[in-house]
Amino acid sequence: MKKMTCKQLGGACDQEFQADTFEDISEMSKKHGMEMFQKGDKAHLEAMNKMRELMKSSDSNAMKKWLENKRKEFDAL
Repeated sequence: MKKMTCKQLGGACDQEFQADTFEDISEMSKKHGMEMFQKGDKAHLEAMNKMRELMKSSDSNAMKKWLENKRKEFDAL
């Protein structure tokens, strides 16, 4: 079982997620992000906007590289 925080996964807080796989921890982070979006949490909305900009980046591999780095970080735990 590995732990990562919302911040480590591109979010805005120190909430911890625990999972055995990167896919599971990513899904937990995504669900948390949606909850924070629905609450209108400003810090999380800013983090989401940064993520959106990364997805729109002129470097078409930017998001893929970001995800690969997060997966490596998870695997190293």
